[in-house]
Amino acid sequence: MIPHRKNLDGFAISLMLLLCLCWGLQQVAVKLAIPVIGASMQLGLRSGLAAALVLLLIFIKKIPISLRDRHVLPGIAAGILFALEFLCVSLGLKYTTASHMSVFLYTAPIFTVLGLHWLIPAERLQAAQWLGILSAFAGVAIAFSGAFVQSPHELGEMLIGDGLGVLGAILWAATTITVRKSSLSEAEPTTTLFYQLAVGALILLAFVFLRGENLPTQWDRTSIISLFFQAVIVAFASFLTWFWLMRRYLVSRLSVFSFLTPLFGVAAGVILMHDPISPRFALGAILVCGGIVLVNFRRT
Repeated sequence: MIPHRKNLDGFAISLMLLLCLCWGLQQVAVKLAIPVIGASMQLGLRSGLAAALVLLLIFIKKIPISLRDRHVLPGIAAGILFALEFLCVSLGLKYTTASHMSVFLYTAPIFTVLGLHWLIPAERLQAAQWLGILSAFAGVAIAFSGAFVQSPHELGEMLIGDGLGVLGAILWAATTITVRKSSLSEAEPTTTLFYQLAVGALILLAFVFLRGENLPTQWDRTSIISLFFQAVIVAFASFLTWFWLMRRYLVSRLSVFSFLTPLFGVAAGVILMHDPISPRFALGAILVCGGIVLVNFRRT
């Protein structure tokens, strides 16, 4: 156990930049593989493969885990919320761009701090954080308004996709609050991650098979690389690295980097998917990212 968490050093900053880049690329990776394998199927397989890797790590490190321990029920609850979040992402990506999804999904810290403000006295918001929330919500409203310059059909689709992105952010925040308020806050990070991934995989895969979707009979290089990146790099390696950093460095300092993730996501969408960026969406994205910075700010 490490009693004192450190300020960020060059190593931690480098790791956080790499993590934000990986998380920003996630939505683009899903979108690139959709012509071969559906988004819900991708996210279900990703969660299942990553859960298997985490379970292997649990056995190697001999971390105790039991279906009778006190973490099971909150673990299942977190897993259900995790699955619903990514169900929103997978459905939303059918209607909106990867760039839009990256910005709207990563409004999650805003909803997280709002929930924690009302539930946990130690997490009360400061003036700068309230300003950040106002900035972020103004940014979301402006970004949404950009859809109104589209044709009626495009307007409907974009609003559905963007709305699912915001709903995914709310579910992500609910997952974080569930972990924070339950016994999972004291569990091994690998245990918490395993519950989220395993339950999420079961729900997502059940959803796609009930819809009649099957695994593709032919895989191309893009879909294979995309699934490997999502499962091994993002869902397994990056999440465990994040937990490792949180146990060694000040979380408030690490969280400030979260605003870089949607910026990386938008940049990746523009470069790799040629996503259009309207002036309204660009202004909204800047306000959202600025709001996330202020929300993560805490006086020392």
